[in-house]
Amino acid sequence: MPKISQKGIAMPASPIRKLTPYADKAKLAGKKVYHLNIGQPDIETPEIMLNAIKNIDFKVWAYTASEGTLSYRTKLASYYNKLNYGITPEDIIVTTGGSEAITIAMMACLNPGDEVIIPEPFYANYNGFACQSDIVVKPILSFIENGFALPPIAEFEKVITDKTKAIIICNPNNPTGYLYSEAEMNDLKALALKYDLYLFSDEAYREFCYDGKAFISPMHLDGLEENVIIMDTVSKRYSACGARLGCLITKNKPVIAIALKFAQARLSPGMVEQIAGTAAVDTPDAYFEKVNKEYTHRRDVLVSALNKMEGVFCPNPGGAFYVVASLPIDNADQFCQWILEDFSFENQTVMMAPATGFYSTAGAGTNQVRMAYVLNSDDLQKAMICLEEALKVYPGKVKS
Repeated sequence: MPKISQKGIAMPASPIRKLTPYADKAKLAGKKVYHLNIGQPDIETPEIMLNAIKNIDFKVWAYTASEGTLSYRTKLASYYNKLNYGITPEDIIVTTGGSEAITIAMMACLNPGDEVIIPEPFYANYNGFACQSDIVVKPILSFIENGFALPPIAEFEKVITDKTKAIIICNPNNPTGYLYSEAEMNDLKALALKYDLYLFSDEAYREFCYDGKAFISPMHLDGLEENVIIMDTVSKRYSACGARLGCLITKNKPVIAIALKFAQARLSPGMVEQIAGTAAVDTPDAYFEKVNKEYTHRRDVLVSALNKMEGVFCPNPGGAFYVVASLPIDNADQFCQWILEDFSFENQTVMMAPATGFYSTAGAGTNQVRMAYVLNSDDLQKAMICLEEALKVYPGKVKS
């Protein structure tokens, strides 16, 4: 039998989806499963976006430009310039989802064996993208005790070598929900300039900032024009995860030129998605205000319920729609499987993502889980009742 690739063997499985077979079996057994494991919002996609698809009248479903249609990139530039990014359509490469923006950024900016520093816990697929791109992730720990704030810059400097070429941040953060402050962003700016590093910024959750806190992008920081690579998506902003439409943005002209070559190799992003994305930019502010209010309420429901449970601690996140909580358990991977396989409360159970999959450091996050508050508040409350009951009877419970 022919052998499979070493890269395939090294490719990590998704901690978000790997427990799906157990959830499917639970459903077949008649259990109601509350899905807190994945960032699939139940918020309705903006009507203006859906109407654009319904009103399509083209006669040929044709290729688009590899960099994305000019009409969509022009519309996107107007969106970002309202946020003071100061870009042109030529600074944008449209991608098939934010995932492709990340992989193209890695391949355009980094050589095999180059190193990227990422504060952890981090979006698990960064590991997979790094594996695909033959680059090395250098994690530095952030800690639940201070809400997963940016580690001190001294911690970054400890792992910088002559192979270090970039820093990756997700802001607001997936999986922790942490929102980086202006001071933290300026610290990253100084570090990037000192060592001449790229600063990759995954801004999928830009619209989801709470309690009046401001979102600061590296695009807002003067002097970083050649260092910043923005990676973005419509998936979360417009609750359009299935659209698979994202973009890479940079003012660094050589990077754009190289990124375009990778974009040309995969031909083009979808025409229908870009038609919908173009319309989506005109989504009224009232939509985002309503969504922000709803997520703030859900966050408060979830965090309050968690912190009332014996032995549980959950920081209050400033953005996104995730929390990472520590539970009084011996092993998060085992617990998240057990609660699907062997537990139910009133014929209900909960699906969560073990936080171990969001760390690269061995042994980190073993008692932590990530939860996405993408369900309505009534379902969140029911899910938390299930979790609390499960913790009372879990065989691997750790006494506080």
